[in-house]
Amino acid sequence: MSNIFRELLKKVGSGNHTGENLTRAEAATATKMMLLGEATPAQIGAFLIAHRIRRPTGEELAGMLDAYDELGPKLQPIASARPVIVFGLPYDGRTRTAPIAPVTALLLAAVGQPIIMHGGDRLPTKYGLPLVDIWLGLGIDWTSLPLAKTQQVFEQTGIGFVYTPVHFPLIKTIWEYRDQLGKRPPFATMELIWCPYAGDAHIIPGFVHPPTEAMFKVALGLRGVTKFTFVKGLEGSCDLPRDRTAIIGLSTPDAPPEIERLLLAPHEYGFTTKNVALSSTEELIAEIQKVLAGQPGELMQTALWNGGFYLWRSGICPDMRSGIAKAEELFTSGVATTKLQELIQAVTSASQKSFQHTY
Repeated sequence: MSNIFRELLKKVGSGNHTGENLTRAEAATATKMMLLGEATPAQIGAFLIAHRIRRPTGEELAGMLDAYDELGPKLQPIASARPVIVFGLPYDGRTRTAPIAPVTALLLAAVGQPIIMHGGDRLPTKYGLPLVDIWLGLGIDWTSLPLAKTQQVFEQTGIGFVYTPVHFPLIKTIWEYRDQLGKRPPFATMELIWCPYAGDAHIIPGFVHPPTEAMFKVALGLRGVTKFTFVKGLEGSCDLPRDRTAIIGLSTPDAPPEIERLLLAPHEYGFTTKNVALSSTEELIAEIQKVLAGQPGELMQTALWNGGFYLWRSGICPDMRSGIAKAEELFTSGVATTKLQELIQAVTSASQKSFQHTY
């Protein structure tokens, strides 16, 4: 048993009247002790559920991110005219609405905006459709690449994926606790703003509950992050919804940056107020292929809505309407499909070289 960890556990688990928030350094220490197995299983389980009930602070999230920075992987800086966008999507995937983030990534990378995603397989508590399965359906297997090969693909194509089971195996233990507890601990919040990139980055996480946005701002501010976009998206992702006004928080050029509120109503841009339901993975992949081929449909509307926003937000287009028009042009001209083929070739080549080196 760790006496040091026990004292940290007492602070977060003592209730409303006697409990205390952890300092940034204490949160970093607690996170490292859990990841490295220095705390006992009983201590870790108690800490995770107590922290879940009390809710984390922004300072605590910053400390948890410090620990991830110390122990976790990072893709190295690449030459880019724009900050690399790091999408933070819930690791437990999607169950109700069709994800569009991989399409958005292809669209942005096709016009020179680098993208990094991160995540694992089907994970608790939702066990929804993960990003790696969507990419696999499109012909891209991120799961077999060591970090150095992922770096190579990132440099060649402008798209990288940090696959945590291979690149950050220390967090596997936390997933096991999360499954047994049946609740998402604060790690699930922190992961959304984790940045596995060593260069200039633009952090774009999704969120569900409004208080999360304030926690994000504090945590990123403490870590010196000045470029962020917070999206109250579909199932906590950064996919803009079509069935309601999109609620978005933009960083300002102030020091430290403040949150500028942006409200985007789909009907004002000619989109129907309807999200595309997620049926099967196979049907989703088929619909994505239609979008990349420039064919009209409901998922194409979702792709244009999201593509237009992110083309504007990344500075490629001056406003939303020109961004939507640019997205449509990129799909119908085949540019997005070309980027997909380029990515398939790069990943396939990297996988073959990795296999040859291993054997």
